[in-house]
Amino acid sequence: MVLFRRSLGDILRSRRTELGLTLREVSGSARVSLGYISEIERGQKEASSELLSSLCDALEMPLSDVLREVAHHVAVEEAALMAMAPTPIAPRRAGEVVASAA
Repeated sequence: MVLFRRSLGDILRSRRTELGLTLREVSGSARVSLGYISEIERGQKEASSELLSSLCDALEMPLSDVLREVAHHVAVEEAALMAMAPTPIAPRRAGEVVASAA
């Protein structure tokens, strides 16, 4: 199953580390508790739109860019899951005869 919150957390953590910021620094700038940001980054909590906006401001990243990246990651994961899924076999209709290789 593809989880939006997991992809979101990965992208936020990646941006934070790219900027060389600690959780404490982002927490102070976004005015969000350090523990809550940590849970969001680990995909354990959902971020409200207001909280996500604060985090994006602290990470100097437009919300639209974050959402676009998350959508891309989710699409890639969905495609991978679909590629691994077995092809369903259509049920036979009443009276249908299946040809034999013999």
